[in-house]
Amino acid sequence: MPVTVYTTTRCPYCVMLKNFLKENEIAFQEVNVESHPEKMQQLIRTTGQMGVPQTEINGQWIIGFDSNSIMEALQK
Repeated sequence: MPVTVYTTTRCPYCVMLKNFLKENEIAFQEVNVESHPEKMQQLIRTTGQMGVPQTEINGQWIIGFDSNSIMEALQK
């Protein structure tokens, strides 16, 4: 199941989220929206949210670092 995490360089919640995924051996692709500003515009159009982290799991979006929602989405 593809997991994509949208982050910025200095976001502490992004680091927490990536550490959580690594600790739980969940493979993910990271997209740094500072390096790819067009991805930030795409995120805003898709979710209406400007903040990071945002995580897409199988078409479901999770805003912020929410470990419970991430685990629920992975079980679907």
